Amino acid sequence: MAMLPALLIYFVLACGLLGLVFLPEPRAWVASRLMSLAGQTREVWSQSARRWQRGCEETTQQAAAATGAGLSWMKQRWPLCAGALALLLLPPAVVYLLRDHHQPGGYADTVDDSATLVAQLLHGEQLVPPPPLPPEVFTTAEVQQALPMIASADRKWAPLDADFRQRLLLVFKIMKEEHGYEMALLEGYRSPERQAMLAALGPHVTQAGAFKSYHQYGLAADCAFYRDGRLVISERDPWAMRGYQLYGEVAARVGLTWGGVWKMRDYGHVELRRAGVKPGKRQ
Repeated sequence: MAMLPALLIYFVLACGLLGLVFLPEPRAWVASRLMSLAGQTREVWSQSARRWQRGCEETTQQAAAATGAGLSWMKQRWPLCAGALALLLLPPAVVYLLRDHHQPGGYADTVDDSATLVAQLLHGEQLVPPPPLPPEVFTTAEVQQALPMIASADRKWAPLDADFRQRLLLVFKIMKEEHGYEMALLEGYRSPERQAMLAALGPHVTQAGAFKSYHQYGLAADCAFYRDGRLVISERDPWAMRGYQLYGEVAARVGLTWGGVWKMRDYGHVELRRAGVKPGKRQ
């Protein structure tokens, strides 16, 4: 029973096909219907094309009329339009003209240090890094709480940029000789992988991802004070806070940028900003 409808449909289609092949009347009727359908389709397309053309012409005319009206309005009120245009263009023009003369504090890419101590240093004596501190100094509970993962940080001076290394060593020398503060390098070069790990700990550790910090280019370092055999990091210590302020002043003297002036303050951080190196977050 299930095959009966299929056989019936097959029989009807076969009869129709045989009729079209062998009988001229059905074939002529089908051909005329197809030609009529093709004519109707062409007419519909022709009407649609004419309507679209008329719509385009009307839109063009309306746009031309609106443009002419706008120009006429502006001609009648040209002093007002000129004043508005001047108000719009004046602020960006002032910023453009002053771009090389007024940089936000701490964000210049290059430093003119021709008259600073570091310029004299780089043409004369080359400072030598101090001996490394005992590893256990960096594993105390106080240090680990203040600086997570600092025990595994890279504290070697060699990977640092040579120019930056001499500037930072000069900061260490001035802090000790002029202010009595002995400095310690907590972290210098930082690999992209380590930067990503620190960023994953949250914004309280760092807001910079991989290749978004000057540490990845050997142009940044985190430092602290060394007193009585231990590191002093906390800003709650008045002696340390005074030291950080002096540290920032000395860093500026030798052409470095200090993290203590940022919105998210990083008192131990200094970096050498260089043209062509543009980390997204400076930490």
